[in-house]
Amino acid sequence: MSFERVTVIGGGLSGSECACQLADRGVPVRLYEMRPDHSSPAHHTGSLAELVCSNSFKSTRVDSAAGLLKEELRRMGSVLIDCAERAAVPAGGALAVDRERFSALVEEEVARRSLIEVIREEVVDIPEGPCVIAAGPLCSPALSDKVLELVGGDALSFFDAAAPIVDATTIDRSIVFTQSRYDEQGGGDYLNAPFTKDEYDAFIDALVGAERVVLKDFERRDLFQACQPAEEVARTGHDAIRFGAMKPVGLTDPRTGRRPWAAVQLRSENAEGTAYNLVGFQTNLTFGEQKRVFRMIPGLENAEFFRYGVMHRNTFVDAPRVLDGSFAVPGTRVRLAGQITGTEGYTEAVASGLFAALNTFADLSSTDRVSLPLTGAFGSLVAYATSKDTVDYQPMHVNFGVVPPLKDGKRRSKRDRYAAYSARALADLDAYISTRPDLFGERGRA
Repeated sequence: MSFERVTVIGGGLSGSECACQLADRGVPVRLYEMRPDHSSPAHHTGSLAELVCSNSFKSTRVDSAAGLLKEELRRMGSVLIDCAERAAVPAGGALAVDRERFSALVEEEVARRSLIEVIREEVVDIPEGPCVIAAGPLCSPALSDKVLELVGGDALSFFDAAAPIVDATTIDRSIVFTQSRYDEQGGGDYLNAPFTKDEYDAFIDALVGAERVVLKDFERRDLFQACQPAEEVARTGHDAIRFGAMKPVGLTDPRTGRRPWAAVQLRSENAEGTAYNLVGFQTNLTFGEQKRVFRMIPGLENAEFFRYGVMHRNTFVDAPRVLDGSFAVPGTRVRLAGQITGTEGYTEAVASGLFAALNTFADLSSTDRVSLPLTGAFGSLVAYATSKDTVDYQPMHVNFGVVPPLKDGKRRSKRDRYAAYSARALADLDAYISTRPDLFGERGRA
């Protein structure tokens, strides 16, 4: 059976996954990526699937929403989750990756599929024929205008931020120690910079008072809550960040044998451990102020920065009003995928690319579209994102707050309840997959 060629716009996480999934089902794909000729405020390379914020895909625990989503994707045959696992670096209970290795693996997967043609140019109009727009929240202005004209809804936006990355050789290891929370010192996957109370007080004062790039006091609606700049968190209260990104719980400063007053954790950016990012320190500070303020962190007094933190505006559509349950624009052959739909997060972007591919393939095959179980991590997020009952729509990660409650009436602890959510979700997904051999059967590599 021959299929009509599909245009996929955007070579990020969502677009790359979508292209691979379509090709694996015998669908020819033109994958457009405007980088490196046209970049964005957040990108640094021309590589496919470049990670522009953290290098973490979040928790691997299957009894967490993020971990459940990864397991759902494994069972549905995700290409990029496999790449992420092959590019993994130590990160405790999270799946973090070597950015360059991850992008290289994705490019290898795309290149070995002969049905994918990669075209390096900017798309400024919506093409004819079946199309998946996975251009990301930093979609070029020309294409963004066309998308908003097509959907006929309001353009929404929020500010997102990335954390700085430091040179490992410039970290003072006589102060900064290795330990994951509650693990023994000298082990674990994180570096920890411990603060005394006086050091913390001086740091917070400097952080709150530092010069920002975007000179405004943000309202909560402006900021994606999972990536708030550290200075904005600190601005809500002197100890706010000490109960968040800088919490010292489960850590012991080897110099004192006691728990520090606060701590900044650093996570490896690559397998060699030559670069570390400041976990939870997304920022809107100017580069000069980042150098001054973050060098106040004990052990980073002489730190050199491979990359400073950046902040940028992201655009997303009002999905409940303008998209159907398959993320298609009603009455068109255009489907959106990735963060432009408001499903926020790396793993969620991968999931939406797979979801878009499955639904596009179903359309081309004249079969039923995908109906993921509402009990699942991604199925519940799609339902939330496309329900007309959803008001004041804002970007959201997968979470157990949008899954249907358990109906057996049992009283459970939070952990047991989440474990039950996951068990139910995977059972329901397995049952659904078994009914759709047309989508999930054995697939050859094109």
